[in-house]
Amino acid sequence: MGKENKLHVILLGRRNNGKSSLVNAITGQEISIVSDTPGTTTDPVRRGYEIPDLAPVVFIDTAGVDDDSPLGDKRAGSTARAIEQADMALLVIAGNRFEETEENLARRLGDNAIPFIIVHNKRDEQPLLPETRQHLVARYNAPVIDLSATRDDTLQPLIDALREIGRQVVVKPSSLLGDLLVPGDRVVLVAPVDSEAPAGRLILPQVQLIRDALDNHCIAIVAQPGELPAILREMTAPPRLVVTDSQAFARVAAIVPGEIPLTSFSIVLARHKGPFDEYLRGTPRVDDLQEGDRVVILESCSHHVTGEDIGRHKLPAWIRQRVGKQLHFDFVAGRDPLPRPATDYALAIQCGGCMVTPRQLSNRLQPLTRAGVPASNYGMIIAYLNGIFHRATRPFEKTNKPLPYQD
Repeated sequence: MGKENKLHVILLGRRNNGKSSLVNAITGQEISIVSDTPGTTTDPVRRGYEIPDLAPVVFIDTAGVDDDSPLGDKRAGSTARAIEQADMALLVIAGNRFEETEENLARRLGDNAIPFIIVHNKRDEQPLLPETRQHLVARYNAPVIDLSATRDDTLQPLIDALREIGRQVVVKPSSLLGDLLVPGDRVVLVAPVDSEAPAGRLILPQVQLIRDALDNHCIAIVAQPGELPAILREMTAPPRLVVTDSQAFARVAAIVPGEIPLTSFSIVLARHKGPFDEYLRGTPRVDDLQEGDRVVILESCSHHVTGEDIGRHKLPAWIRQRVGKQLHFDFVAGRDPLPRPATDYALAIQCGGCMVTPRQLSNRLQPLTRAGVPASNYGMIIAYLNGIFHRATRPFEKTNKPLPYQD
C-alpha cells in the first residue's frame, strides 16, 4: 500500500499526559523518548505500524500544547501543521481534566472534520470518573477509553476503537483512469527527461499511471516527446488516451491529433484527489490578476530546485508573460505554513500532490478557499496558459459537471 493510503493518527494533548508512552505501548517499540519532565517531545515524531484487519497506520506523536514559552509557541505551530496531515486523532487526557486546552483541540479537530477518540491515560493513578465519561460522550459523541499506557492489558479497547473508526476513514484507493478505459486500450505516457527528472528513475505520477494502466489490463507506452510522432504513426489504431508531463503540453498538443484525448499527469491527479470543480472555476481567474497581486505556489514535497523547476521558475514566468503585469509569488513546500494571511493572495496554484493524501491536500488548500482565493493546479493552469484547457480536461467531462468555459 502506498504512502498516501496509510491512516495517519495524531496524538494530541497536554505535556506529560503520556502521549509518547502511549505510542510506545501500542507499537511495542521505544519510538518516542519518555520522561517525567514535561515537554520532552518537541517536533512531531512519526512511526508506521500495522493494525490487523485495518491498514498500515502512521502514528504522529506531538509536543504538548500547554507550553506558553517562546519555544512552546514554536512547538504548538509544529503540532498545528501536523494536524493538517491527520486522518484521525487520539486526544489524550489524564486526571479527569478536560478544560479549555482540550476543548480548543476538539474544536480544531471538528473544524477539520477529523474524527477522534478521547483517551484517558494513567488510570492506575486516577481512574476515569463516570460523570467525566458521561459528559464527554454526550458533548463530543466520541469514544472515551480509560487505560494505562504502562499496562498492556488495558490497551485492547483502544485498538478496537481505532479499528472501528479507521474503517470509516480509510477509503480504498480508486483507479486513476479505470472509468475511462477498457481492457486492451493503449495509453501513451509522455515523460520528458530533463534536469528536473530524477536520475535513473521515473517520478511518482508516471509510475502510478503505468501501474494503473496495468491494473486495468491496458497497454502503457512510455516515451519522450521526441519519439511521440513515430509512435503515433506506427500504431494501427489511435491510443485511447495520451497523458503528458504538463510542461511539455504545448509541444505534445501540437503532435497529437485533436480527436485523440489528451491530458496531463497533474490533471489526472487533480481529478483523483483534488477539488477538481474548484480548479475548473479557479483556473481562468489567472486572467483577472492585477498589478501587484500576490500568487502562492503550493508544493506538497520538498526537492532540490533548479533553473528548470516548474513551480519556482517556469510557472511564474509564464503567468507574468500572460497577464503582462508585475506580480509577487510566494512558494510553500511540504508542511510549511503560509508566509502571510490567506486573504493576501489573489490566486493559489497547487502541485499534483502525488506525495500526500486527499485529506492532506484539502487541508492545505482549505484556508485559501475559505478566504475566497481561487485555486488551480499545475497541469490545469499550464493547459490554460497554452490555450488547451478545454481539450486537457475534456476526457473527464463524463464524470464531472459540464465545463463552464471554452478555450
